Amino acid sequence: MIDRKIIKRLDSPSTIGVIGGGQLGRMLVLEAKRLGLNVIVLDPKPNSPAGQVADFQMVAEFDDLTALKVLALKTDVLTYEFEHIDVGLLEILEQEGNAIYPGAKTLAMIQNKYRQKSSLRNIGIDVPDFHLIENLDQLVAAFDQLDQKIVLKTCTGGYDGKGSRVITERSELEQAFLEFSKYGMMAEELIDYDKEVSIIFAINQDGMKFYPVAENIHHQGILINSFVPANISTEVEQRIQTIAAKIAQEIDDYGVFCIEFFIDSRANIFVNEIAPRPHNSGHYSIEGCITSQFEQLARIITGMPLGSTELRLPCAMFNILGSDAITGKYQISGIDRLMALTDCHLHLYGKPETGEFRKIGHLTAMADTVAAASIKAKEALSLIKINSLRSVCDEKNSQ
Repeated sequence: MIDRKIIKRLDSPSTIGVIGGGQLGRMLVLEAKRLGLNVIVLDPKPNSPAGQVADFQMVAEFDDLTALKVLALKTDVLTYEFEHIDVGLLEILEQEGNAIYPGAKTLAMIQNKYRQKSSLRNIGIDVPDFHLIENLDQLVAAFDQLDQKIVLKTCTGGYDGKGSRVITERSELEQAFLEFSKYGMMAEELIDYDKEVSIIFAINQDGMKFYPVAENIHHQGILINSFVPANISTEVEQRIQTIAAKIAQEIDDYGVFCIEFFIDSRANIFVNEIAPRPHNSGHYSIEGCITSQFEQLARIITGMPLGSTELRLPCAMFNILGSDAITGKYQISGIDRLMALTDCHLHLYGKPETGEFRKIGHLTAMADTVAAASIKAKEALSLIKINSLRSVCDEKNSQ
């Protein structure tokens, strides 16, 4: 077993392993390569977004212990870009002396939403009221107890609105229970909030740093845009940092984490969820902060000092999402006009196909105020067009 309290200093060209090949992994790889590190990605889909820019991609399932052991053998340290991984497999890797940040114990607490919320409530953190649901009678009782307004969630596996359903009518309970019955589930109080915000924090063996609080807009569980700094008072920001520090002390691990919050009309703050990795609402940090959340993670897992989290300028980050109008292979147009906008930055993820609400990229606009950055970002987003590749080919063939 390694001493997880001491992060080994890895010099270039050491190799990091990333479990997961999505866009978060891609942006981590890009920063790691800039720092002279080699990167191997493991993902079951060939030519994954992260695999496209890594030194090598291992094509294997996430529950393939043999492949995970090979990944560990070929790398000096491991991390992951999503939390739906078998904790037991990570525990085996750790027992064999492999460094993983954050560790298996942290992932076990966070990836199960019921366990996560229970841990937070046990240390005095305000969270929406919640109940574990094992049968329909318990769901009906929880629905009544929570003023007949609940969010039914799977305890594990949910993301981007999947595995979550708002219920405000008693007639919906039985069908919802049947749909979720093959998963562990919990019923959560539906908070009447004024704002959704999030904070990214980075922690290593030397200390902890906070990023500015982001104000987020969601639709059907999908993050649409983030504005930084959030329109909140200094007192509320300080309370958020205090809550985050208390959670970090309970987690007692190293890495980059995100905490999502609800703020109601009386400035009460409730923790919604924790992510043990970089987060969509922190994408603004790539251009907006001195050290991005992705560079920060690369620094942490290789034993480098934490970088500054200072905000350069106010930011607006908009996700570029697919629609139900176009599915499958696609082409992006409008990039030239977007690139003509000053301090507007485009990131495309290299995903081969689009679909409804599929995240295929994001853009970040910066300006002297959040309002000005938002106007610029909206203009930039209006210039981007997602076209069916089949339609583009048909048009070329007809010319």
